[in-house]
Amino acid sequence: VQLQASGGGLVQAGGSLILSCAASGRTFSNYPMGWFRQTPGKEREFVAGIRWSGSTYYADSVKGRFTISRDNAKNTVYLQMNRRKPEDTAIYYCAADYSPFGAVRTDTREYDNWGQGTQVTVSS
Repeated sequence: VQLQASGGGLVQAGGSLILSCAASGRTFSNYPMGWFRQTPGKEREFVAGIRWSGSTYYADSVKGRFTISRDNAKNTVYLQMNRRKPEDTAIYYCAADYSPFGAVRTDTREYDNWGQGTQVTVSS
């Protein structure tokens, strides 16, 4: 069972970027999925989450700028990052919570499987 995150890179502030998280080895359509991010010296923080139904939940810092979505047929979760800011610079991780039909949770300890992370650097 693997989660493969991709789409990161060096980008300018204000533009858009889409991160992808492809799951293999297991069907994730019934599980909540989340995106988190981490910067050096800080704890990993919740960014966005999505339930099996498509309902979403966002951290206040990204609400209105980021959009999480999922394509269950492709076993893939996306994070569209609009109006990026330098403070969005971080390693972004996707994660799966093996709680069928569960709610989105923001605590990293509730997630059972993590991708390897993809670096996003936003220049001002």
